Amino acid sequence: MLLENYSNNYPEVGCDEAGRGCLCGPVTAAAVVLPKNFRSDLLNDSKKLTKKNRVLLRRKIEEEALTYGVAFVSHERIDEINILNASIEAMHLAIDKLNITPKHIIIDGNRFKPYKDIRYDTIIKGDGKYLSIAAASILAKTYRDEYMEKLHLEFPEYDWKQNKGYPTKKHREAIAKYGATDQHRMTFKLL
Repeated sequence: MLLENYSNNYPEVGCDEAGRGCLCGPVTAAAVVLPKNFRSDLLNDSKKLTKKNRVLLRRKIEEEALTYGVAFVSHERIDEINILNASIEAMHLAIDKLNITPKHIIIDGNRFKPYKDIRYDTIIKGDGKYLSIAAASILAKTYRDEYMEKLHLEFPEYDWKQNKGYPTKKHREAIAKYGATDQHRMTFKLL
């Protein structure tokens, strides 16, 4: 059972990202403020859910969240400032999109940089502990997956529809055969 709040500060926003370990495409972050007493027996860390359940939950989160934001940071920017800084930047950009100012930020993981003067806490495996971080993980993952499925149409030989840019055997074989695309992160070990 996921917990509703980490702090006693309301509204509290949960943040997570998707695509950190990918070889191409953007890193995507989401920030979600859920209403008090939000309920979902299905909601969990996005990696533990089927695609069908992620899509169902995304709809519920978008309809019932008090506010949410999703942001992308490009592969060029990742190469410029590194993946950790790009992930944090994406989270900041997602928080910027909220139409409520949160009193507390909870982040999945162990690294973050101060956002304005709002208190924050990093929580390892937070997407499996807190509802708002789990909700953010679902939005980040579904938005990024959609982005990669569109890119797949331009670059079908890399199988991004299936691997979403992660370093699968098929993806690495395509890089070896066809080279890197203009969507690849050049500071990552591609082969």
